[in-house]
Amino acid sequence: MMTELIEDEMLENEVQDMPSKNHSLTMGRITGLLFNDERLIVMPELSLDTSQIALSQFNLKAKDELIPDICVYRELFDEPEDELDDDILKMTQMPELVIEILSPKQGINDILLKFKAYFALGIKSCWLVIPSVKVIKTYSPKGNKIFDIQHDTEVTDEIMDIHLPVQRIFGKRIVIQNHSEPV
Repeated sequence: MMTELIEDEMLENEVQDMPSKNHSLTMGRITGLLFNDERLIVMPELSLDTSQIALSQFNLKAKDELIPDICVYRELFDEPEDELDDDILKMTQMPELVIEILSPKQGINDILLKFKAYFALGIKSCWLVIPSVKVIKTYSPKGNKIFDIQHDTEVTDEIMDIHLPVQRIFGKRIVIQNHSEPV
C-alpha cells in the first residue's frame, strides 16, 4: 500500500515535470551559449540541498532538494573544478543564477513558487523561459524584465552581467550547406 502511494506520487511529479522537445532544445541552446562565457560555471539539472529551509512554506512538495534546469555559478567554493573523483549528490553552495524552462505540462505558478524558495536560499537571479511563446522573464531584487523574440535582440541579466542573443535561444537553426564545384 505504501509503495503504491510512493509510486503514484512519483508518477504525478514525473508527468508535471516531463520535458518536451522544445524544452530540451531550449535548455541545450541556453547551456551552450552560457558555456562560451569563461566567467561562468554552468551545470544543467544540478540537485540543490534545500534542507536549511522548509520548502513547505512555499507550497512545494519537495522535501530537501530542488533541481533547476540550469544552475550558473561564477565560482565554486565547495570543490575544485577538476576534482571529479569525489562526486557531490546535493550542492550546498547555491548558484547565483537559476534558469527554469517551462514544460508543456508545468504551471507557471509552480515555477514562481520555486523562485521564492530560490531567493530565500540566497540565489540572486532567476529566469523563467517559456519556449512556446519565445519569452524569457528575468527576476531579481532589482526588478523583473521580459524579453521576447519579437521585440528584443538580447536577454540581459544585470546581476550576472550576462547578455544572450534571443534569436540564438529561440530562433531556427541556420544550416550552411557547402556547395563546392565539381573538379
